[in-house]
Amino acid sequence: MRFARDLRHALVAFAVVLAAAPLHAQDKKAPDLTGRWQFTVQSEVGTGTPMVTFRQKGDTLTGRYSSQALGERDFTGTFKDGKVAFSFDAESGGQAFTMSFSGKLDSDDAMSGSIDFSGFATGTFTGKRIKP
Repeated sequence: MRFARDLRHALVAFAVVLAAAPLHAQDKKAPDLTGRWQFTVQSEVGTGTPMVTFRQKGDTLTGRYSSQALGERDFTGTFKDGKVAFSFDAESGGQAFTMSFSGKLDSDDAMSGSIDFSGFATGTFTGKRIKP
């Protein structure tokens, strides 16, 4: 009789642990890049501190890149498994190119990565979320 009662208690405890496990796994919210970010860009063609505004829906990114050198540019991209990628067409000094960013989310409020200027030049970037 005691064995049956102990077994029943062990099974109930095990069931409680199993039931709570999915709830705990859902506690961690997936990262969302939506918002304004201050970037620092360093490249072979110069440096800058553009403002980047992201809008995220699922894995899809859209947004706006604002800098003194390139003006206002809309972009599209992706964010999946902590990796961010976006690009836009630009022009400087009469030369058209695509500016492609590829990097990773370092924390909820920081990212870093590399930039490719259609093979003409390369660079790096860091981004820090601007808190509202």
